[in-house]
Amino acid sequence: MLPNRHVTFVARFALCLSVCALLLAGCDSPKAETVDLSTTNWQQISEAASGTTVRMAMWDGDPAINAFMRDYVRRRMQAEHGVTVEFIGGLGNSLVDRLMVELDAGRTVGDIDLMWINGETFFQLRQINALFGPFTTTLPNNKYIDWQDPFIALDFQKSVDGYECPWGNVQLALIYHSGRVSDPPQNRTELAAWVKAHPGRFTIDNSFTGMTFLKGLLYDLAGGPGAWDGDFDEARYRRESAKLWEYWRSIKPYLWREGQTYPESVAQLHQLMMNGEVDFSMSNNDGEVDNKAVQGILPDESRGYAWETGTIRNSHYLGIPVNAPNKAAAMVLANFLISPDAQLQKAKPEVWGDGSILDMDKLPAEYRKQFSQIPGRTRVASRESLGERALTEPAPEIMVRLEADFRKYMIEGN
Repeated sequence: MLPNRHVTFVARFALCLSVCALLLAGCDSPKAETVDLSTTNWQQISEAASGTTVRMAMWDGDPAINAFMRDYVRRRMQAEHGVTVEFIGGLGNSLVDRLMVELDAGRTVGDIDLMWINGETFFQLRQINALFGPFTTTLPNNKYIDWQDPFIALDFQKSVDGYECPWGNVQLALIYHSGRVSDPPQNRTELAAWVKAHPGRFTIDNSFTGMTFLKGLLYDLAGGPGAWDGDFDEARYRRESAKLWEYWRSIKPYLWREGQTYPESVAQLHQLMMNGEVDFSMSNNDGEVDNKAVQGILPDESRGYAWETGTIRNSHYLGIPVNAPNKAAAMVLANFLISPDAQLQKAKPEVWGDGSILDMDKLPAEYRKQFSQIPGRTRVASRESLGERALTEPAPEIMVRLEADFRKYMIEGN
Protein backbone atom coordinates (compact mmCIF):
# COMPACT_ATOMS: atom_id res chain seq x y z
CA MET A 1 0.00 0.00 0.00
CA LEU A 2 1.37 3.46 -0.81
CA PRO A 3 1.35 6.73 1.22
CA ASN A 4 -1.33 9.30 0.36
CA ARG A 5 -1.83 12.80 1.70
CA HIS A 6 -5.05 14.70 2.26
CA VAL A 7 -5.33 17.39 -0.42
CA THR A 8 -6.29 20.81 0.84
CA PHE A 9 -8.23 23.34 -1.17
CA VAL A 10 -5.11 25.46 -1.47
CA ALA A 11 -3.10 22.59 -2.92
CA ARG A 12 -5.82 21.70 -5.37
CA PHE A 13 -6.15 25.35 -6.44
CA ALA A 14 -2.41 25.60 -6.97
CA LEU A 15 -2.44 22.54 -9.18
CA CYS A 16 -5.29 23.94 -11.19
CA LEU A 17 -3.07 26.91 -12.02
CA SER A 18 -0.98 24.49 -14.08
CA VAL A 19 -3.71 24.07 -16.70
CA CYS A 20 -2.06 26.49 -19.07
CA ALA A 21 1.28 24.76 -18.70
CA LEU A 22 -0.29 21.40 -19.42
CA LEU A 23 -2.03 22.73 -22.49
CA LEU A 24 1.20 24.16 -23.81
CA ALA A 25 3.02 20.94 -23.01
CA GLY A 26 0.34 19.06 -24.91
CA CYS A 27 1.96 20.14 -28.16
CA ASP A 28 4.83 17.78 -27.39
CA SER A 29 2.81 15.07 -25.65
CA PRO A 30 2.83 11.49 -26.95
CA LYS A 31 0.49 10.59 -29.75
CA ALA A 32 -2.49 8.42 -28.93
CA GLU A 33 -2.11 4.81 -29.97
CA THR A 34 -4.18 3.60 -32.89
CA VAL A 35 -4.79 0.01 -31.76
CA ASP A 36 -8.38 -0.69 -30.67
CA LEU A 37 -7.94 -2.58 -27.41
CA SER A 38 -11.61 -3.55 -27.26
CA THR A 39 -11.28 -5.77 -30.35
CA THR A 40 -7.61 -6.78 -30.10
CA ASN A 41 -6.22 -10.08 -28.83
CA TRP A 42 -3.22 -10.38 -26.54
CA GLN A 43 -0.80 -11.20 -29.34
CA GLN A 44 -1.77 -8.01 -31.14
CA ILE A 45 -1.49 -6.01 -27.92
CA SER A 46 2.02 -7.38 -27.38
CA GLU A 47 3.02 -6.53 -30.93
CA ALA A 48 1.64 -3.01 -30.58
CA ALA A 49 3.65 -2.54 -27.37
CA SER A 50 6.95 -3.81 -28.78
CA GLY A 51 9.41 -1.07 -29.61
CA THR A 52 7.58 1.57 -27.57
CA THR A 53 8.16 3.36 -24.27
CA VAL A 54 5.83 3.04 -21.29
CA ARG A 55 5.84 5.57 -18.44
CA MET A 56 4.89 4.42 -14.95
CA ALA A 57 4.09 6.78 -12.07
CA MET A 58 4.99 5.28 -8.72
CA TRP A 59 5.96 5.99 -5.13
CA ASP A 60 9.75 6.33 -5.22
CA GLY A 61 10.47 6.68 -1.51
CA ASP A 62 12.13 3.31 -0.94
CA PRO A 63 15.58 2.57 -2.46
CA ALA A 64 14.99 -1.20 -2.42
CA ILE A 65 11.72 -0.88 -4.36
CA ASN A 66 13.34 1.55 -6.77
CA ALA A 67 16.17 -0.92 -7.37
CA PHE A 68 13.72 -3.75 -8.06
CA MET A 69 11.82 -1.67 -10.59
CA ARG A 70 14.93 -0.24 -12.21
CA ASP A 71 17.25 -3.24 -12.26
CA TYR A 72 14.81 -6.14 -12.58
CA VAL A 73 11.55 -4.93 -14.10
CA ARG A 74 13.02 -2.51 -16.63
CA ARG A 75 15.67 -4.98 -17.76
CA ARG A 76 13.22 -7.88 -18.18
CA MET A 77 10.66 -5.74 -20.00
CA GLN A 78 13.25 -4.59 -22.50
CA ALA A 79 14.74 -8.04 -23.02
CA GLU A 80 11.49 -10.02 -23.23
CA HIS A 81 8.99 -7.55 -24.68
CA GLY A 82 11.06 -4.88 -26.41
CA VAL A 83 9.41 -2.24 -24.20
CA THR A 84 11.38 0.59 -22.64
CA VAL A 85 10.13 1.44 -19.14
CA GLU A 86 10.47 4.91 -17.63
CA PHE A 87 9.58 5.64 -14.02
CA ILE A 88 8.38 8.97 -12.70
CA GLY A 89 7.52 9.99 -9.16
CA GLY A 90 3.85 10.45 -8.45
CA LEU A 91 1.33 9.10 -5.99
CA GLY A 92 -1.99 9.62 -4.32
CA ASN A 93 -3.77 12.89 -4.70
CA SER A 94 -1.05 14.40 -6.86
CA LEU A 95 -2.13 11.91 -9.55
CA VAL A 96 -5.81 12.68 -8.96
CA ASP A 97 -5.22 16.40 -9.33
CA ARG A 98 -3.01 15.96 -12.37
CA LEU A 99 -5.59 13.87 -14.20
CA MET A 100 -8.42 16.13 -13.12
CA VAL A 101 -6.63 19.13 -14.61
CA GLU A 102 -5.85 17.27 -17.84
CA LEU A 103 -9.37 15.97 -18.31
CA ASP A 104 -10.99 19.31 -17.43
CA ALA A 105 -8.72 20.93 -20.00
CA GLY A 106 -9.78 18.39 -22.63
CA ARG A 107 -6.34 16.83 -22.86
CA THR A 108 -7.27 13.43 -24.27
CA VAL A 109 -3.65 12.26 -24.51
CA GLY A 110 -1.62 12.50 -21.31
CA ASP A 111 1.92 11.37 -20.54
CA ILE A 112 1.39 8.63 -17.90
CA ASP A 113 0.62 5.08 -19.01
CA LEU A 114 0.48 3.13 -15.74
CA MET A 115 0.09 4.20 -12.09
CA TRP A 116 0.69 2.63 -8.70
CA ILE A 117 -2.55 3.38 -6.83
CA ASN A 118 -4.97 2.15 -4.19
CA GLY A 119 -7.57 3.16 -1.65
CA GLU A 120 -8.71 6.75 -1.64
CA THR A 121 -6.81 7.40 -4.89
CA PHE A 122 -8.74 4.66 -6.69
CA PHE A 123 -11.99 5.96 -5.23
CA GLN A 124 -11.29 9.53 -6.37
CA LEU A 125 -10.13 8.49 -9.84
CA ARG A 126 -13.28 6.46 -10.36
CA GLN A 127 -15.38 9.42 -9.31
CA ILE A 128 -13.92 11.58 -12.08
CA ASN A 129 -13.92 8.73 -14.66
CA ALA A 130 -10.14 8.96 -15.00
CA LEU A 131 -9.39 5.23 -15.24
CA PHE A 132 -9.32 3.05 -18.34
CA GLY A 133 -11.04 -0.28 -18.08
CA PRO A 134 -12.05 -2.84 -17.33
CA PHE A 135 -8.77 -4.36 -18.48
CA THR A 136 -7.62 -7.00 -15.98
CA THR A 137 -9.41 -9.95 -17.59
CA THR A 138 -7.43 -9.27 -20.78
CA LEU A 139 -4.14 -9.97 -19.00
CA PRO A 140 -3.01 -13.60 -19.44
CA ASN A 141 -1.59 -13.74 -15.90
CA ASN A 142 -4.93 -12.66 -14.45
CA LYS A 143 -5.74 -16.38 -14.23
CA TYR A 144 -3.30 -16.68 -11.30
CA ILE A 145 -4.74 -13.86 -9.18
CA ASP A 146 -6.55 -14.87 -6.01
CA TRP A 147 -9.79 -13.02 -6.74
CA GLN A 148 -11.58 -14.95 -3.98
CA ASP A 149 -9.54 -13.06 -1.39
CA PRO A 150 -11.59 -10.04 -0.20
CA PHE A 151 -8.34 -8.23 0.63
CA ILE A 152 -7.62 -8.34 -3.13
CA ALA A 153 -11.04 -8.10 -4.76
CA LEU A 154 -12.02 -5.06 -2.65
CA ASP A 155 -9.98 -1.89 -2.36
CA PHE A 156 -11.07 0.13 0.70
CA GLN A 157 -14.53 -1.52 0.50
CA LYS A 158 -14.83 -0.77 -3.23
CA SER A 159 -14.93 -3.53 -5.86
CA VAL A 160 -12.08 -3.00 -8.31
CA ASP A 161 -14.30 -4.16 -11.23
CA GLY A 162 -11.33 -4.61 -13.56
CA TYR A 163 -10.27 -0.95 -13.34
CA GLU A 164 -7.15 -1.69 -11.33
CA CYS A 165 -4.91 -4.74 -11.20
CA PRO A 166 -3.59 -5.95 -7.82
CA TRP A 167 0.15 -6.53 -7.66
CA GLY A 168 1.01 -6.72 -3.95
CA ASN A 169 -0.67 -7.58 -0.66
CA VAL A 170 0.59 -6.44 2.74
CA GLN A 171 -0.43 -6.13 6.39
CA LEU A 172 0.54 -3.54 8.96
CA ALA A 173 3.12 -4.88 11.39
CA LEU A 174 4.22 -3.21 14.59
CA ILE A 175 7.98 -3.45 14.97
CA TYR A 176 9.77 -3.53 18.33
CA HIS A 177 13.37 -3.81 19.50
CA SER A 178 13.51 -7.24 21.11
CA GLY A 179 16.60 -6.31 23.11
CA ARG A 180 14.76 -3.48 24.83
CA VAL A 181 11.15 -4.75 24.85
CA SER A 182 10.48 -8.22 26.21
CA ASP A 183 6.68 -8.20 26.23
CA PRO A 184 5.25 -5.87 23.54
CA PRO A 185 1.68 -4.58 24.01
CA GLN A 186 -1.06 -6.53 22.22
CA ASN A 187 -3.91 -4.03 22.40
CA ARG A 188 -4.71 -0.39 23.17
CA THR A 189 -5.01 -0.97 26.92
CA GLU A 190 -1.58 -2.58 27.09
CA LEU A 191 -0.13 0.15 24.86
CA ALA A 192 -1.39 2.86 27.22
CA ALA A 193 0.16 1.06 30.16
CA TRP A 194 3.45 0.55 28.30
CA VAL A 195 3.91 4.16 27.14
CA LYS A 196 3.14 5.48 30.63
CA ALA A 197 5.77 3.14 32.06
CA HIS A 198 8.27 4.07 29.29
CA PRO A 199 7.69 7.76 28.50
CA GLY A 200 9.13 9.05 25.24
CA ARG A 201 9.74 5.60 23.75
CA PHE A 202 6.75 5.32 21.39
CA THR A 203 5.27 7.41 18.59
CA ILE A 204 3.74 7.11 15.12
CA ASP A 205 4.46 8.91 11.88
CA ASN A 206 1.87 11.43 10.73
CA SER A 207 1.61 10.00 7.22
CA PHE A 208 0.04 6.90 5.70
CA THR A 209 1.47 4.25 8.04
CA GLY A 210 0.58 6.12 11.22
CA MET A 211 -2.94 6.74 9.96
CA THR A 212 -3.28 3.03 9.15
CA PHE A 213 -2.31 2.24 12.73
CA LEU A 214 -5.02 4.64 13.92
CA LYS A 215 -7.55 2.84 11.71
CA GLY A 216 -6.76 -0.33 13.65
CA LEU A 217 -7.51 1.52 16.88
CA LEU A 218 -10.72 2.85 15.36
CA TYR A 219 -11.77 -0.73 14.55
CA ASP A 220 -11.13 -1.83 18.12
CA LEU A 221 -13.04 1.09 19.60
CA ALA A 222 -15.98 0.44 17.26
CA GLY A 223 -16.31 -3.26 18.05
CA GLY A 224 -13.59 -5.15 16.20
CA PRO A 225 -13.47 -6.97 12.83
CA GLY A 226 -16.33 -6.08 10.53
CA ALA A 227 -17.16 -2.90 12.43
CA TRP A 228 -16.40 -0.69 9.41
CA ASP A 229 -17.75 -2.86 6.61
CA GLY A 230 -19.81 -1.00 4.03
CA ASP A 231 -20.13 2.63 3.01
CA PHE A 232 -18.95 5.62 5.01
CA ASP A 233 -21.27 6.64 7.85
CA GLU A 234 -20.70 10.24 8.94
CA ALA A 235 -22.54 9.97 12.25
CA ARG A 236 -20.74 6.80 13.22
CA TYR A 237 -17.35 8.19 12.26
CA ARG A 238 -17.93 11.26 14.43
CA ARG A 239 -19.00 9.10 17.37
CA GLU A 240 -16.19 6.55 17.19
CA SER A 241 -13.41 8.98 16.24
CA ALA A 242 -14.26 11.05 19.32
CA LYS A 243 -13.31 7.97 21.37
CA LEU A 244 -10.08 7.67 19.38
CA TRP A 245 -9.00 11.26 20.06
CA GLU A 246 -9.91 10.88 23.73
CA TYR A 247 -7.69 7.79 23.92
CA TRP A 248 -4.83 9.49 22.08
CA ARG A 249 -4.95 12.53 24.34
CA SER A 250 -4.66 10.21 27.34
CA ILE A 251 -1.32 8.82 26.12
CA LYS A 252 -0.03 11.85 24.23
CA PRO A 253 2.06 13.31 27.09
CA TYR A 254 3.96 10.02 27.30
CA LEU A 255 4.84 9.79 23.60
CA TRP A 256 8.13 10.77 21.98
CA ARG A 257 8.60 14.52 22.52
CA GLU A 258 5.38 14.45 24.53
CA GLY A 259 3.33 14.11 21.35
CA GLN A 260 4.06 17.73 20.40
CA THR A 261 5.52 16.59 17.07
CA TYR A 262 5.58 13.41 14.99
CA PRO A 263 7.91 11.96 12.35
CA GLU A 264 6.82 13.03 8.87
CA SER A 265 7.31 9.56 7.37
CA VAL A 266 7.76 5.95 8.38
CA ALA A 267 11.37 6.20 7.16
CA GLN A 268 11.97 8.84 9.84
CA LEU A 269 10.29 6.59 12.40
CA HIS A 270 12.64 3.75 11.39
CA GLN A 271 15.55 6.13 11.91
CA LEU A 272 14.38 7.06 15.40
CA MET A 273 14.30 3.38 16.31
CA MET A 274 17.71 2.78 14.74
CA ASN A 275 19.14 5.73 16.68
CA GLY A 276 17.74 4.35 19.94
CA GLU A 277 15.30 7.24 20.50
CA VAL A 278 12.22 4.99 20.44
CA ASP A 279 11.66 1.27 20.91
CA PHE A 280 8.94 0.82 18.30
CA SER A 281 8.41 1.44 14.61
CA MET A 282 5.83 0.02 12.21
CA SER A 283 5.31 -0.73 8.55
CA ASN A 284 2.37 -1.26 6.21
CA ASN A 285 4.41 -4.11 4.72
CA ASP A 286 4.85 -7.03 7.11
CA GLY A 287 7.80 -8.23 5.01
CA GLU A 288 9.67 -4.99 5.65
CA VAL A 289 10.82 -6.08 9.10
CA ASP A 290 13.35 -8.47 7.58
CA ASN A 291 13.91 -6.31 4.51
CA LYS A 292 14.96 -3.23 6.48
CA ALA A 293 16.97 -5.19 9.04
CA VAL A 294 18.97 -6.80 6.21
CA GLN A 295 19.62 -3.33 4.76
CA GLY A 296 20.72 -1.97 8.14
CA ILE A 297 17.86 0.53 8.24
CA LEU A 298 16.31 -1.21 11.26
CA PRO A 299 18.22 -2.88 14.12
CA ASP A 300 19.00 -6.56 13.76
CA GLU A 301 16.96 -7.12 16.94
CA SER A 302 13.79 -5.84 15.24
CA ARG A 303 10.75 -8.10 15.43
CA GLY A 304 7.35 -7.62 13.84
CA TYR A 305 3.88 -8.65 14.97
CA ALA A 306 0.18 -7.86 14.67
CA TRP A 307 -1.97 -6.89 17.63
CA GLU A 308 -4.39 -9.50 18.97
CA THR A 309 -7.15 -7.02 18.11
CA GLY A 310 -5.95 -6.92 14.50
CA THR A 311 -4.10 -4.73 12.02
CA ILE A 312 -5.05 -3.54 8.55
CA ARG A 313 -4.29 -5.71 5.53
CA ASN A 314 -4.70 -4.39 2.00
CA SER A 315 -3.44 -4.62 -1.56
CA HIS A 316 -1.79 -2.14 -3.84
CA TYR A 317 -2.80 -1.92 -7.48
CA LEU A 318 -1.96 -0.78 -10.98
CA GLY A 319 -4.25 1.58 -12.86
CA ILE A 320 -4.22 2.91 -16.41
CA PRO A 321 -5.29 6.54 -16.96
CA VAL A 322 -8.16 6.96 -19.39
CA ASN A 323 -5.94 9.29 -21.44
CA ALA A 324 -2.82 7.09 -21.34
CA PRO A 325 -1.04 7.33 -24.72
CA ASN A 326 0.32 3.78 -24.63
CA LYS A 327 -2.29 1.53 -23.06
CA ALA A 328 -0.99 -1.53 -24.89
CA ALA A 329 2.45 -1.27 -23.28
CA ALA A 330 0.81 -0.43 -19.94
CA MET A 331 -1.08 -3.71 -20.10
CA VAL A 332 2.05 -5.64 -21.04
CA LEU A 333 3.89 -4.11 -18.08
CA ALA A 334 0.99 -4.86 -15.71
CA ASN A 335 0.89 -8.44 -16.95
CA PHE A 336 4.60 -8.82 -16.29
CA LEU A 337 4.30 -7.38 -12.77
CA ILE A 338 1.71 -10.02 -11.83
CA SER A 339 3.66 -12.85 -13.46
CA PRO A 340 4.89 -15.66 -11.18
CA ASP A 341 8.49 -14.65 -11.92
CA ALA A 342 8.07 -11.00 -10.91
CA GLN A 343 5.88 -11.83 -7.91
CA LEU A 344 8.45 -14.37 -6.69
CA GLN A 345 11.34 -11.95 -7.07
CA LYS A 346 9.74 -9.09 -5.16
CA ALA A 347 8.54 -11.44 -2.41
CA LYS A 348 12.14 -12.11 -1.38
CA PRO A 349 12.98 -10.12 1.80
CA GLU A 350 16.36 -9.04 0.45
CA VAL A 351 14.64 -7.61 -2.67
CA TRP A 352 11.38 -6.08 -1.37
CA GLY A 353 9.51 -8.55 0.83
CA ASP A 354 6.19 -7.68 -0.81
CA GLY A 355 3.31 -10.13 -0.36
CA SER A 356 2.00 -11.86 -3.47
CA ILE A 357 -1.53 -11.53 -4.85
CA LEU A 358 -1.33 -14.89 -6.62
CA ASP A 359 -3.31 -17.97 -5.63
CA MET A 360 -0.63 -20.56 -4.90
CA ASP A 361 -3.02 -23.39 -5.80
CA LYS A 362 -3.32 -22.03 -9.34
CA LEU A 363 0.42 -21.89 -9.97
CA PRO A 364 2.50 -24.58 -11.67
CA ALA A 365 4.17 -26.91 -9.17
CA GLU A 366 7.66 -25.47 -9.65
CA TYR A 367 6.48 -21.99 -8.67
CA ARG A 368 4.54 -23.25 -5.66
CA LYS A 369 7.73 -24.89 -4.44
CA GLN A 370 9.81 -21.75 -4.94
CA PHE A 371 7.31 -19.55 -3.13
CA SER A 372 7.22 -21.98 -0.21
CA GLN A 373 11.02 -21.89 0.05
CA ILE A 374 11.61 -18.13 0.02
CA PRO A 375 14.37 -17.63 2.59
CA GLY A 376 14.85 -14.82 5.07
CA ARG A 377 11.51 -14.25 6.80
CA THR A 378 12.80 -14.72 10.32
CA ARG A 379 11.72 -11.63 12.28
CA VAL A 380 7.96 -11.78 11.78
CA ALA A 381 5.31 -14.51 11.71
CA SER A 382 4.13 -16.08 8.46
CA ARG A 383 1.64 -14.22 6.32
CA GLU A 384 -0.86 -16.98 7.03
CA SER A 385 -0.48 -16.48 10.76
CA LEU A 386 -0.76 -12.69 10.48
CA GLY A 387 -3.82 -13.15 8.30
CA GLU A 388 -5.69 -14.51 11.31
CA ARG A 389 -5.45 -10.98 12.75
CA ALA A 390 -6.16 -9.11 9.52
CA LEU A 391 -8.65 -6.24 9.29
CA THR A 392 -10.13 -5.04 6.02
CA GLU A 393 -9.65 -1.45 4.94
CA PRO A 394 -12.66 0.73 5.80
CA ALA A 395 -14.25 3.13 3.32
CA PRO A 396 -11.76 5.58 1.77
CA GLU A 397 -13.44 8.59 3.34
CA ILE A 398 -12.22 7.41 6.75
CA MET A 399 -8.56 7.72 5.71
CA VAL A 400 -9.17 11.22 4.40
CA ARG A 401 -10.94 12.27 7.59
CA LEU A 402 -8.35 10.68 9.90
CA GLU A 403 -5.51 12.54 8.20
CA ALA A 404 -7.31 15.86 8.49
CA ASP A 405 -8.57 15.30 12.04
CA PHE A 406 -5.21 14.06 13.34
CA ARG A 407 -3.56 17.20 12.06
CA LYS A 408 -6.36 19.39 13.42
CA TYR A 409 -6.72 17.88 16.87
CA MET A 410 -3.35 16.26 17.64
CA ILE A 411 -0.83 18.50 15.84
CA GLU A 412 -2.28 21.95 15.30
CA GLY A 413 -4.31 21.59 18.48
CA ASN A 414 -1.20 21.27 20.66
